[in-house]
Formats: sequence, C-alpha cells, structure tokens
Amino acid sequence: MRIVVKIGTSTLAHSGGRLNIRRVELLCKILSDLKNAGHALVLVTSGAIGMGVGKLGLPGRPQDMPGKQAAAAVGQCELMYFYDKLFSEYHHTVAQILLTAEDVRDPRRSAHLHDTLERLLSYGALPIVNENDAVATDEIGIETTIGENDTLSAIVAQLVGADLLILLSDIDGLYTADPHKNPDARLIPVVEAVTDKLRALAGGAGSALASGGMATKLKAAEIACGAGMDMVITNGQKPELLYDLFDGKAVGTRFLGRRPAL
Repeated sequence: MRIVVKIGTSTLAHSGGRLNIRRVELLCKILSDLKNAGHALVLVTSGAIGMGVGKLGLPGRPQDMPGKQAAAAVGQCELMYFYDKLFSEYHHTVAQILLTAEDVRDPRRSAHLHDTLERLLSYGALPIVNENDAVATDEIGIETTIGENDTLSAIVAQLVGADLLILLSDIDGLYTADPHKNPDARLIPVVEAVTDKLRALAGGAGSALASGGMATKLKAAEIACGAGMDMVITNGQKPELLYDLFDGKAVGTRFLGRRPAL
C-alpha cells in the first residue's frame, strides 16, 4: 500500500515543546517496520514551531508572526535531525520537503512536486513533508498559507495517489461528544460521509502547541475520501495501534473513501 501518515505536535512533543523521545523512537521504529513490509510511506509532520519553542526555551508558543517563524526555523532543524537519526538506525533514508500553498495550488509547481515525490518513493526514500512555516504567512494573504497539516496531509495523499491516509492525533478518533468533557462520549468507529451533524461535533484546536483540531480533520477527510481513499484517525500516543490497523483490526475512526460506481 501507499500510505501517508500525519503526525501532530501532541504526538511528537511534551507540553513544553521538547521532543517526546520514547514515543517518537517507537513511532519511527514501527514506521520503519511497515516500510520493511513493503509499504511506501510519506510522512507529513507538524511540530516545527512547538520544537522551536522548546529548543529556544520560550515560555510558550509565540503570538506574533516573526516569533512563530523564528521558532519554526529552529524547530525544523531539530525535527529533521531526529527523524534522520532515528530512521537511519533502521536503514531508511529520509528526504525533507517544505511547502507553501503556492507549491500545491500552482499547476506547474504541483506537477514538479508530484514528480519529486514519485522519484523519492521509487528510490525507496521516506519523504517528510511540512509546511514551510519560516516563510509562509497569512499576513500577506490567506492564499499563501495552507494553515495546518491535517489539510496538507490530505492534499499530499491526493497528490501521490495514496491508498490510505492516517492522522495520528491526541485522541482515539471521532466521538459523539468531547471525551475530555463528557464521560458518556462514544467513539464513532466508521464514518461513511462527513455531514453537517458531524461537523457540529468538531471542536477547536487541541493542545496549546498545536494549531489543528477535529474540524480540520473532517476537512482532511472530505479531501481524502473525495479522492477515493480511506482515512483513519487514531491515537498517536499509542504508536503500536498501527500494527493493529495493518492487521485488519478496528482502530480509531475510519472514514470510507468514495469509490466510483461500477
């Protein structure tokens, strides 16, 4: 299978922004194992700003644009250092791709991006994609920024013709209510279509270092499922669930891709 995996900030880092070493080491080990099993992987990673906050010793996520961009510039180096180190231990080569909205919206640039990703996958490399937060800014127009990596991961999955998109989050999946506030909330195992009722269940952003939330994941599901692939939301704090997923067990919430009529 060709799989795109999106890793959120809450999966990568502790609340202070420093890398969660134990979890990331396990995650890279499992993803390497999936590659060894013959799957082609593309990784879409968040965490540059959060990692930069930790590396710079800042008290929290900057609120001004230059501060965010500076943290991203520092944090991206930290992210790729760890990814390269950890995947190299399992003999896998990583490649960094930093994108802005123009790279995916402009047909010529998008075609070049597609060709680069295809060549990297043919070489057996593991492309690691992130938005170029050091230069992308919504201050000079919303068209220049993608904004969050749930949407970016769905765009990348569509671009490479993935079979499956996996969003690793800080929650087990989509619930009937916010499980952090409502003990009666129930996990929704399968979603056939994103409806207005489902959108009403989506709250705001998750952790203090993250920018996405369930609403952005539903947006990603609409893009991915519209392109014919399934999407799964599962808990990134339990990387071993990926083994269950590929063993055919029910994991998290699966959004069913729309298949063409026969």
